[in-house]
Amino acid sequence: MFPVLWVTLVTPVLLPAETVPDSDRTLGGMSSVRRGLGILGGTFDPPHIGHIAAARAVFDALMLERVLLMVANEPWQKVGLRPLSEPEARLAMTKAAVEGLDGLEASDLEVRRGGPTYTIDSLEELHSADPDRDLFLILGADAAIGLNSWHRSKELPALATLVIVERDGETRAEAPPEWSIERVTMPRVDISSTELRALAASREALVPFVPPRVIDEIEARGLYGLADS
Repeated sequence: MFPVLWVTLVTPVLLPAETVPDSDRTLGGMSSVRRGLGILGGTFDPPHIGHIAAARAVFDALMLERVLLMVANEPWQKVGLRPLSEPEARLAMTKAAVEGLDGLEASDLEVRRGGPTYTIDSLEELHSADPDRDLFLILGADAAIGLNSWHRSKELPALATLVIVERDGETRAEAPPEWSIERVTMPRVDISSTELRALAASREALVPFVPPRVIDEIEARGLYGLADS
């Protein structure tokens, strides 16, 4: 059986309103008047509506200028556990996922930097580019609990506010006390990239969990055993 899904989340993903430029604007092009920049990091293998819903919920709740979906080049916590799609393919899928969605943008910062991906490096680079810009690190409740295991974790709170995204009905997550924390609640979307990779043998199986443009990228690249027929 498929996981329970709130169908109301599908429409903004499948029906984008306007076009976002393809080029990454992570380190420039910001207005002098801003509330802040959200960073939602991940492998995005593949990106799905749960990622989009979380990013949009934070963008709206905190009135941010943008939320970056930051594609990890080499996620150190996942390397060796399973085969990963190439960074360029995951970046292309993520760009396709947010195309036309106001306020959401795929970032190639970590892919361009190369090597193992550590959040501290990305936050330092963003902060160095604009020290006056407020950064908001977006995590799900489960990831927030494990923050102390992250690379140079004690240095992270000085660079960003932690945004914990909690799904309806989820137990409140407690993060390390040194963080400044915002909490955002979103409707429950019980789907994961792991499940979607398993369903990828059938195009219909990926709808409505994956935006059509992402499915096009998957097929064109022959990812997860799904290719153009």
